[in-house]
Formats: sequence, C-alpha cells, structure tokens
Amino acid sequence: MPPELMRIHARSKQQALDWSLVLTSQAIETAIEGDDSGEGWQLLVNPDDYEKAIYAIEQFRAENQGWPWQRHVFRPGLLFDWGSLAWVGLLVLFFVLDVRVGLRGAGLLDAAAVKQGQWWRLFTAIWLHADLAHLAGNATFGFVLLGLVMARFGTGMGALAAYLAGAGGNAIAWLLSPGTDASLGASGMVMGALGLLAVQSLSLWRKTPHARKYIVGGIFGGVMLFVLLGLSPGTYVQAHLGGFLSGLLLGTVLTLLPSLAQNAAANLGCGMIFTLLVVLPWAIALGRSRS
Repeated sequence: MPPELMRIHARSKQQALDWSLVLTSQAIETAIEGDDSGEGWQLLVNPDDYEKAIYAIEQFRAENQGWPWQRHVFRPGLLFDWGSLAWVGLLVLFFVLDVRVGLRGAGLLDAAAVKQGQWWRLFTAIWLHADLAHLAGNATFGFVLLGLVMARFGTGMGALAAYLAGAGGNAIAWLLSPGTDASLGASGMVMGALGLLAVQSLSLWRKTPHARKYIVGGIFGGVMLFVLLGLSPGTYVQAHLGGFLSGLLLGTVLTLLPSLAQNAAANLGCGMIFTLLVVLPWAIALGRSRS
C-alpha cells in the first residue's frame, strides 16, 4: 500500500498554486485538491517530503513578505513589480527639469568629457531624453521590462542591476565611439533589463531534464527581442548592445545567487546604492557646471 499523503492547508486557490510552484522548484512532487467551499484548498505531498515542503513554504513566505507591489500577471507564477512606476516617475521628473532649467550640458554622455575623467556622465545620461517621443518609448518598454526584472531579482537588486547595466552600456558605447560623440537616454538600461531577463532560465540548470532547452530558448528569445527593439534605424546601437551584454553578465551572476533575489536586507542595501548612484553623479555634474 502506498503511504498516506500529507496535507498542507492553503487559504485560497491562488496561495495553493503559488506554494505548488515553490515546491515544484524544489523538486517536491505535489498535487492540489479542494474548492472554495468546505475544507478549502490543500497541497498533497509524500510523507518523506513533508518537512522539506514546510520549510520551503516558510522560506518563501518570509522572503516575500513586505513586497505588496509585486503582483501575479497573466498566469500564476509570473510576477510583475509595480515599483517600476517609480522609475518612470524619475524619468519624467528629469525630463521636466531638463526642459525648464537645462540639464543636458552637465549630464549627457560626452565622449570627450568622459575621456577627461567625468565618469558621472555614464549615469546622468541615462536620465536625459531628446524629446517627448524618446522619453515615451523608453518609459513604455522600460516600465514592462524593469517591472519583470524587479519581480524576478528583487525590487532593489533588480533596479540596481538594470541601472548598472545601463551605465555599462554607456561605458561600452564610449569605448567604441569617436571622441566627439554625445548621447543620452535610458535605452541602454532598458536593453540591460532585457539581458537580465534573457538569462533567468539559467536557474533551471540541473533542476529539470529539459533545462538546456529552456535556457537556450530563453536566451534566443532575448536576443530576438534585442534585434527587434535594439537595432532599429536611428538608435544608438553601441549603447543598446553594451547594455544588453552587461545585462546578460549581471543576470548570470544573480541567477547563480538565487537566495539574494528576495532577501529584504540585500534589496534595501541595493535600493540605497541605486539612490546614491542617482543623486551623487548629478550632484557632481551640477556642481561642476556651476563652477
């Protein structure tokens, strides 16, 4: 006779689905039964896996508490972090300030100025846009991609990783450009977010017999999206390519360190670093422009 299955009670169907995905990721076989009346929803696991399942669920609950802006979209298991709206708000704020007081002279990515040591332009240029259409394009795609990145890697960590990928893209563009080039825009950061998402399937390595197929498919899909979005005529291809490659690199590192993704302390620290890397470069840039 097979052993009697152990039951783990859930408050709702959605919670049961969430927990089932958690257990599946830990290679724990589970089944869901129940309805919205009577005894409600339950997960069924083998007795030998019960303690491991409880531990995995407790870890999941501890790591995800305090992130109310993360919500499931389209289907259970696909999270979106609405905190990316704050990033869009920052883009709009800098655009308005640029229109009213003029920030481009101090903040755009001037290759000659960077060569002279003005490293902060690698960051400040991300927040500047040529016109409303330029802003709208980056804000639209960035809102979606960054929201997925922040949900996958953590709010603070995802935002910082995409920002660093954008700065890395600007650095690569600077290295590849003539000494007189000047550019601006958040497209390198947007492509960095795409690169981060393209390698997230690396987390499946050795967890499923079809891991290689999923990993190759994820990276191939990311490359196809990059070709579609990042190589459009009239775009700054060097910054796009640099941001995408930087995102691939950072995404690989973060995927290999899965415990950091929803760690509250790590995300708080990354959020503080992100804020510092917004404020400090602009403080230096504006201070230099007035001197």
